[in-house]
Amino acid sequence: MRKPWFVGALLTGVLLLGACGDPSSGPEEAPPSPAVPGASATTTHQRAPASPEVPKVAPRVLYLGDSLAMEAQNVLGQELRRDLKAKYTSAPYSGTTLCDYLEGTGEKSLVPAADKAAALVRAQHPDYVVMQFWGNAWVYTWCMDGITYDASQQKYFTRYEADLRRLTEQIAAAGGSKPPKIVWVLQGPDPITPDRVRRVNEMYEKQATASGDLVADAGATVSPAGARYTWAEYLPCTAYERAHPDYCTQPSRDRTALHLDKDYLHFCLAPTTSTPKPCPARSPGILRIAREITRVIGERARAR
Repeated sequence: MRKPWFVGALLTGVLLLGACGDPSSGPEEAPPSPAVPGASATTTHQRAPASPEVPKVAPRVLYLGDSLAMEAQNVLGQELRRDLKAKYTSAPYSGTTLCDYLEGTGEKSLVPAADKAAALVRAQHPDYVVMQFWGNAWVYTWCMDGITYDASQQKYFTRYEADLRRLTEQIAAAGGSKPPKIVWVLQGPDPITPDRVRRVNEMYEKQATASGDLVADAGATVSPAGARYTWAEYLPCTAYERAHPDYCTQPSRDRTALHLDKDYLHFCLAPTTSTPKPCPARSPGILRIAREITRVIGERARAR
């Protein structure tokens, strides 16, 4: 999945290429925020919270998803722990889509039974389940029963919407009397089929409204201002990125890279390896996404 993903007939081995990561490398953390005065060697990786308040009760957060979640999982965990003191668990699987996390898919799924969404909710009792799926549109996973966006857009959207409802229902039922809030992460632009991502995001928003769940428009943070569904390899640096040169990759041009060349989907600025792992490189796109998810959860957790 880490190769040019408009190729429709990828084999099973490509599933292993779904996320950034070097098996021998851990992800680098964000540098200190300008708000932290006099950071020392022991506080190099600390930065001020996005909000002046930490929630009274630390939220429990479960993060599920495909290769986008695989590459971002450690950075999101760092942001949630720093800003919200969250108790955090992640279980992403590259190459997956919603149906992989449904119970009842058996051997047709890329996700083992113990890591199905409902099973993890029953075991861990999270307050929030963050779901980040690009919307697998080709034959990467068996549970889609061969339904692809290219072959039939209507079948693809009908199936995706049905799986969205079923997954919401299973998570809610697994939570019992205190079901977790689902945080649906809206995806960034797709340069090949921009309308597909728009439709998928609309489904997430519709389902969140119907079930009283949440939406984190992380995709907007990696989209040009005023052009939500226009794909861009580079965007102007944010104030945070300008203050931290590792995240403003071309400071002389006041812009930063979101993607590696020829990878239109992922945000890891390190070459992929054969085994999916968290991204080992400081990557502006991943940090932008993680901070938006953290902001949305933080607003809700502080209001409780």
